[in-house]
Amino acid sequence: MSEKFQFGSLVGASASFRNVVAKVPPLAASDATVLISGETGTGKELFALAIHHHSPRKGNLFIPVNCGALPEQLVENELFGHAKGAFTGASAREAGLLAEADGGTLFLDEVDSLSASAQAKLLRLLQAGEYRPLGSSKSVKANVRILVATNADLKQQVQARLFRQDLYHRLNVLSLHIPPLRERVEDISLLAVHFLTRYASQFGRGSLRFSSPAMDKLLAYHWPGNVRELEGVIQRAVILSSSPVLQPDDMDLPFSAPSGSHSELSFQEAKARALRQFERAYATNLLTAYGGNVTRAAKATGMDRRTFQRLLKKYGLDRGSFRSLSSPSDQPEAGA
Repeated sequence: MSEKFQFGSLVGASASFRNVVAKVPPLAASDATVLISGETGTGKELFALAIHHHSPRKGNLFIPVNCGALPEQLVENELFGHAKGAFTGASAREAGLLAEADGGTLFLDEVDSLSASAQAKLLRLLQAGEYRPLGSSKSVKANVRILVATNADLKQQVQARLFRQDLYHRLNVLSLHIPPLRERVEDISLLAVHFLTRYASQFGRGSLRFSSPAMDKLLAYHWPGNVRELEGVIQRAVILSSSPVLQPDDMDLPFSAPSGSHSELSFQEAKARALRQFERAYATNLLTAYGGNVTRAAKATGMDRRTFQRLLKKYGLDRGSFRSLSSPSDQPEAGA
């Protein structure tokens, strides 16, 4: 694991992000099922891929399946396959994704959307290590690791009798919760620059950077769509903007009132929260702009270096995580 806690497309410096990434190697070393939870757009599939790529199965296939996108009548056939004559039109035996993933990892996203019948078959697979294709009288041994993900509260699903309790306990042997982007504000600028660099290269835009007001706009937004929404906003800005310096108007964001809005808080609570949000976003923006160079960042604030370092410590910001993630045009200036 690198000092910047990056696994391919996983980028972040916040304490909550580092805590999640630190769990990847021990989870990867095991062959047990992992339940990955988190809101839509937080990167659950990327974490599943990281677990696979750090596991003994990394040389074999990683097959992701969005269970919610498959019609209910096709889910079992897609996963378990079918025997010849299993249904009208089944003129030949067909293997499912479990067979295709043999020796590797099968990632089931939106596992809460599985039908009762598919849940029963998945439970048997996890209990006995075998499954029965549709229309077959013979069971097939499975050599595959199962990773699952959901953006639903499976405990509530169990209580509502929408999800099997025994399957929930089988799936929840090991768990990984991905925090929403609004809870790791300090990662917004790192991710924004990461996506800016990627799409500027992809679309032949050369060296692009954010203006300070543009970055401030990104840091102030609530990001209900999480990392996926941020990526889309940056991609759109790269495609549509003609300037080498992206401005606030290039950041196409809807108005979004944060949950737990100020109207629900006392004046002192709202003031304290707004101050914390400002301080953390301000320090994060400066570290990004100066590539982690604390001396230059402190000078820009008018603070002495020691005072600025206390601010970084207060919000758990590690300057080393910002050294190679500043905008390309800022890196030479940062001296990092």
